[in-house]
Parts: sequence; C-alpha cells; structure tokens
Amino acid sequence: EVAEGMPWMGTFHSLSVKILRRHAELVGLKPNFTILDTDDQLRLLKQLVLAANIDEKRWPARMLASLIDGWKNRAWTPEKVPSSEASAYNNRGTELYAAYQDRLKTLNATDFGDLLLHCVTIFQTHPDVLQQYQRWFRYILVDEYQDTNVAQYLWLRLLAQAPSKSTAPAIVQQDGDEAPAQIPSLTVAAPKNICCVGDDDQSIYGWRGAEVDNILRFEHDFPGAKVVRLERNYRSTGHILAAASHLIAHNEGRLGKTLRTEDIDGEKVTVTGAWDSEEEARGIGEEIEQLQRAGEKLNEIAILVRASYQMREFEDRFVTLGLPYRVIGGPRFYE
Repeated sequence: EVAEGMPWMGTFHSLSVKILRRHAELVGLKPNFTILDTDDQLRLLKQLVLAANIDEKRWPARMLASLIDGWKNRAWTPEKVPSSEASAYNNRGTELYAAYQDRLKTLNATDFGDLLLHCVTIFQTHPDVLQQYQRWFRYILVDEYQDTNVAQYLWLRLLAQAPSKSTAPAIVQQDGDEAPAQIPSLTVAAPKNICCVGDDDQSIYGWRGAEVDNILRFEHDFPGAKVVRLERNYRSTGHILAAASHLIAHNEGRLGKTLRTEDIDGEKVTVTGAWDSEEEARGIGEEIEQLQRAGEKLNEIAILVRASYQMREFEDRFVTLGLPYRVIGGPRFYE
C-alpha cells in the first residue's frame, strides 16, 4: 500500500511511469501509452527482423531483444550507441533498434527499458521539467544501490542535483569506444539530501546491466558524503562469517568492511565437491542416514536450496531411500 503522504515511494520503473505519463508528449507519446511485456516485445522485433530480410534462425529476435535491453540499461538511444557496438547483430543492430523505437511510438507503447530511458531524455532536454522534480524531490532514499544500472544512475544523479535557474545541466559523455558501459560524468551543483543503502559485496546482477561502480564511486560523485558501515552481522555464526569474509576479500574493486558477530563461533564450515546434482543428492542422502543412525532427529535436519527446481534430485533420492521429508515454502517438486 502507498504510505500516507508518500506517493513517490516505489521502484525506479514505477516512479518513471508516473513521471512519463505526465510528460509523455515530450518523447512523442500520449499519456495513455501501453507498456509491452517481454512476449509482445519479442513479437514486434520478429516482425522487424522478417521485414529486414534477416534469417531469424541464424539471428534470433531474442538476441536482438537482449542487445536493445543492454543498450537501454546504459541509457543509449539509437543515435548514441557507440561505434564499438555497431557490428552487433550482423551490423544491423542499431538500424533495427531505431526502427523498433519508431514502431513503439507509432503504437503509442514503451517497453520496460524505455520507462527510464525516456525519463532521462526528458530530464536532459527539458531543464524546466527537471527543475520541477528537483524541487519536489527534496530528499531521496535508494535501497539496493549496488544493483542500479547506468540509466538508473543518470536518473538519480539528475534529480539529486540542486535545482538552479541555469540552463540544462552540463553532461559530458565519454567516448563510448574507450570502454564498454562508460558512465557519463555530470557537472553537479551542491548535492542535496540523498541516502543510498547497498552492499558492494552483494552485486550479483551484472548480467542484467547492474554497475557495481555506482556504489564504489558514490563518495566521488557526492563529495562530502558520509559513509556508515553496518559491520555487525546478526544472521550468521562466527565460523560462517569468517569463511564468507575471507572468500569475498579476494574480490577486486570493493569498498571493504570487517564484519563481526557477537554470536557463537558454531560448527566449522565444510566444503565438498560433487560431479553433478545427482551425486550431490546421493552424498547428502547418505550423510542424513548416518546422522539418523547416530540418533539425530530428521526434523532437526534441513536442506536449503536457492531455487525450487533444485529439489528434484533430493526428492528422488529420499523416495529411493525411504526417508520421510517435507518441503517448506512451496509444493513438492512433483506437485
């Protein structure tokens, strides 16, 4: 539910939809534009690929969709895609990107990536609109900042500048050929009240455009920012925390922190290797049988999985062994 008096609480995309519906005409849309889902987007791209006489089997539309999504995550409109990317999709990627954007405008539609891209475009080209939102958004709080991409970063930086009566904020785009996903540097007035919460060690969404550099360079982007490290861990025992900290310390490009816990050290962590998930299930099944023979209760043994599909091999093995089990947090695999 929307908190009372806080209508501007939401994701980057949900807030961008609100802004875009108010100023849709500035990017060639009507306020009642529709947002395409992945299937609709793919269907439209397939039509464009077919019209361009491209072999869809050799150059799947899904590949083009991924390319365009990556470009939008970097806040690249068709004319801003750097020359280093020009050979993408059999040298036709940027051409089809432009055709795709034109078709979306004709349909009065956007895709998910456009929501941020159009907002950034509006803020960059219409300083009066930007200044209006800068005055409204006097305090900004961002969670999971390590997962932001370049488009989200620009959206935030533009809004976080102090409003002024000058012309549009100066934006210096570095040469796209120098390095992929270069982040533009902005000429920024005194930063306002912005607080970003995140953990550089938990940045796992690079495959979908997240830039961990956004959090690493926060102090550079906002001079004078106060950094508060939350180093006390309430979740893990001492040995688990020590193992995790020692492993992540090998990462390059991190702010660094010393996690501590007031919990007990607990049992030491053991590391085992398995050829595949079936061998893993066999090994764990044997270990559970040994624990059971030693007098351990089955209801004091748990297996944590990251995704439900990983349960299949375990369930198959437990059925074979005749071990009773229950699944918490979802149905059994075969249900």
